[in-house]
Amino acid sequence: MASDSTGVPYPSLSSGPRKLSDPVLRNAIRYTLSEKEYDAVHRFMATRTPRAIRRRTLPPQSYPKSVPPQDDYNAAAVRASLRVFVVTQLGLKTWDIISKRILSKDRRSTYVPNASSNFRDIIDMSRRQPKPAYLKSSAFRLSLSASAILLLHRLLYRFFLRLRSNLLSKDAAPFRRRNPRIARSLTSRVAPAIGASLAGFTLGVCPTDQLRVTIAIYMVTRSLEFLYNALETEGWFKERPWWWGSWMLMPLATGQLLHAFVFDRDCFPKAYGDFILDHTPNYVQRRPATYPSDLPWPSTNAIVDSLAEMSRLNWPTFVSPILFPHKPQTLPATLAQLSPITSPAHPSHSALSCATLHPADPSCTRTFANYILTAFPALARFFTAFYALFSIPRWRRVLADPVAELNGFAKKVLKTTTFMTGAIGTSWGSICLFQYLFARTFIPQARWFVGGALGGMWAFVDRKGGRGQVLYSVRTSLDSLWKVGRKRGWWKGVAGGDVAVFVASLALMNCVYDRRKEAVDSGVGKGLGWLRGEELFSRKGGEASGPEKKDQ
Repeated sequence: MASDSTGVPYPSLSSGPRKLSDPVLRNAIRYTLSEKEYDAVHRFMATRTPRAIRRRTLPPQSYPKSVPPQDDYNAAAVRASLRVFVVTQLGLKTWDIISKRILSKDRRSTYVPNASSNFRDIIDMSRRQPKPAYLKSSAFRLSLSASAILLLHRLLYRFFLRLRSNLLSKDAAPFRRRNPRIARSLTSRVAPAIGASLAGFTLGVCPTDQLRVTIAIYMVTRSLEFLYNALETEGWFKERPWWWGSWMLMPLATGQLLHAFVFDRDCFPKAYGDFILDHTPNYVQRRPATYPSDLPWPSTNAIVDSLAEMSRLNWPTFVSPILFPHKPQTLPATLAQLSPITSPAHPSHSALSCATLHPADPSCTRTFANYILTAFPALARFFTAFYALFSIPRWRRVLADPVAELNGFAKKVLKTTTFMTGAIGTSWGSICLFQYLFARTFIPQARWFVGGALGGMWAFVDRKGGRGQVLYSVRTSLDSLWKVGRKRGWWKGVAGGDVAVFVASLALMNCVYDRRKEAVDSGVGKGLGWLRGEELFSRKGGEASGPEKKDQ
């Protein structure tokens, strides 16, 4: 016997067998709480709830009998999907609060009603800031899409796995003889993987915005990466040269990105462009501190737009106002905004682009060298902080072997800094180089792509450990290329095309995971295993929790 806070004894929670007679409550508990979770909830209720509730609570040892797990796999799948929905909702709500109330620059100007506000002001504010219905909100649809993908993927994977097992049995021999094609398809080793990937169509519930495109591009690049890893493991690339690697994709990506940055900035990621401009002070001229504040100065975007206009004008020559002070117009009319930069430029410049990129120094080579010396320390500090932040979860390894970890950390920072410094500097410096190598009318606009490709060749420096940076640039380039193509009419978007790409990529990733599990990245591999519910297929001792084990 135990007693409550008043000293009155009451029966133990586990005394006497009790069962849940209400089928609604029984199924609600079954699909929301596992046995361990119910035990934790029961212990909490034993100390925090009134006596009347405690006496009616089912003890943990009676929980499996009162809630029989007729199909524990399905119940566990529902529980996991509900958790994904709740966690996604909480994460999106937290991010919304952080972005609007902490990171927002104009949060001070937001109108907040107070005691002195009249009713009409509050009504007007509510009309100016309408909120969509919860069921139509982006957060709800995104959470619903994520949870539905998990639930359907688990259910479909188990369904096709059991169907394949049944069709391979002796009892299904007549069916295989009558329907050979269908039987071959359903008994294929990849049938469960492809069938489960059909759950990806629920991505269509997610709002049609940049997020869906980003997810589709990420999935297609990662699935192709894992396919390459599997083929490499099976010996398809034994005779490849020593310089072969993923770094070879970087020139194509950086070439496209630089071309889009100059000509189609609305199709270029803003954060990527800001990073480039912040680390090119030697080429994109900032407003001098001593320059009069009442006089105009072109912005960084205006300077880049002017360089694009120079390409369209076939790279005009530079006419120095210092040498020709009486000439009424030394700049084309469409480039007049560059006058504050080019008017005091060194008279030795022969190309207008050089006078714009480095007006004070007539030497393109010296400007490039100064850029390397200036940008390298700044980028080194940035990547040191960046990699240090991501090294925090590995603090145990650092304490176990600090010398080796710090040595690897320093190599990673130096290689990445060298790669980024050389890539950015070469991309800008190549414009000056092409003025001496090419005629003005030779590929006037395509030379931006060539210059970006030359900058991307610096990925060779970090060819062994820079796959992450390369694939990130490739994904960014694919997204930018898709937008540029739609803008210029090269292709038209297909309704639900991003969802179809996602499903195909998920199917390929599942097939690679079945055939060569080691070819899939450890983090993604764990995610795929969790998406399938593999932890439910085995218990301690390797026994299957379902009616059958996974086919080998």
